[in-house]
Amino acid sequence: MFINIFFLLVMVAVSVLFGWLARRSWKTGNVVSKWAGTILSGLLSVLVGLLSILTVIGLVKAYAPRTAPIPDLNVAATPEQIQRGEHIANTFCTSCHSLNKALPLTGGVDLGLDIPIPLGNFVSPNLTPAGPLQDWSDGEIFRAMRNGVGRDGNWLFVMSNVRGRNLSDEDLQAVIAYLRNQPPAANETLDPPDRLSLLGLIMLGAGMLPAGQPPVTDVIAAPLKGPTIEYGEYILSYQDCRDCHGENLLGGTDQLAPIGPNLKLVKGWTQEQFIVTLRTGIDPLGHEIDPARMPWKSIGRMDDEELTAIYLYLSGLP
Repeated sequence: MFINIFFLLVMVAVSVLFGWLARRSWKTGNVVSKWAGTILSGLLSVLVGLLSILTVIGLVKAYAPRTAPIPDLNVAATPEQIQRGEHIANTFCTSCHSLNKALPLTGGVDLGLDIPIPLGNFVSPNLTPAGPLQDWSDGEIFRAMRNGVGRDGNWLFVMSNVRGRNLSDEDLQAVIAYLRNQPPAANETLDPPDRLSLLGLIMLGAGMLPAGQPPVTDVIAAPLKGPTIEYGEYILSYQDCRDCHGENLLGGTDQLAPIGPNLKLVKGWTQEQFIVTLRTGIDPLGHEIDPARMPWKSIGRMDDEELTAIYLYLSGLP
């Protein structure tokens, strides 16, 4: 934050300097120098001034405290909850919060490296009991996952824009139960985890980056688990497939995430071919799927019922 404030002050100073040069040029006797210098310096002063204003707006959006209710929650952490939470973590959370299999959910993954323009550093935090969550209440963890608000009211840029907020209340509590009961593993990560660059702040101020979703306060319930279209729709509501494949899953077009293909292609696959693809990373035509662009390794850990449910939903796309 402080480095961005420094650059903001520099931009303000540069804008003022160009404004002063424009005034000096206007007072010169040479007509060519007068008009050329005034117009050029004036335009540069306005441009840098506009960028300064957008930076201020971006700073306010990024660092102004966010509000969302903290539920009064004390997760029981039953064996069933812990098992369910581990399953969700392995099939969803690990794609962003695990650098390698040896250190599950210890964070350290800079998601900013996957963005084609330098918007900043977005390093996933350590979610084990050795990380910052050890000092958070169950309600604060729930709020962070559901509404992207940190313990101190700070904005969690990534968490407020990913679709994990659509996990049911029951599943979110299961994840909390698992996070509380996994082995602690030390791994220092950035605090705060999301740090927008100057370009990121300017784009945020200009409305070119998502500013997060409105707080969700309603209870979210999941359909009965099983190989059904309804359960497939639920899985795809919290997995981040639409960030790459488009809101209607008919192919990505213009986004920061990788451009994913039209998922109607699944209609030409059998159910077995679909499951094998997500388990091996090789599609029916023999193409290898890049795990850096498509997290098939974590998705492939879903059981046959879940993958069948996804297949049935995708097969029914119009």
